[in-house]
Amino acid sequence: MAKPIHATEQDFRAEVIESSQPVLVDFWAEWCGPCRMIAPVLEQISAEHGDKLKIVKVNVDDNPGPASEYGVFSIPTMILFKDGKQTERLVGFMPKQALLARLGKHVQLS
Repeated sequence: MAKPIHATEQDFRAEVIESSQPVLVDFWAEWCGPCRMIAPVLEQISAEHGDKLKIVKVNVDDNPGPASEYGVFSIPTMILFKDGKQTERLVGFMPKQALLARLGKHVQLS
């Protein structure tokens, strides 16, 4: 059962850009209500689909570099990376099924 990985500015490239599997990066912060709402959804997706999709969480307060580099202006913002490139950007809370539907366009989750 996979769990989301907490990445820093130092290991972002290794965890995300150089990953051999698709990666959903969750840009979040402790004080963000919608970020806290989507956290358990991402935990479930990671547990159910961790063999096909890696979930990486980046705290924007502690690690502002990646958020700045990828133009994250509001949180939660989730960016799907495949082969080191952005393929989907999702902003704000969304229910699990809606999130899976958007990700399913790019990653075979079933």
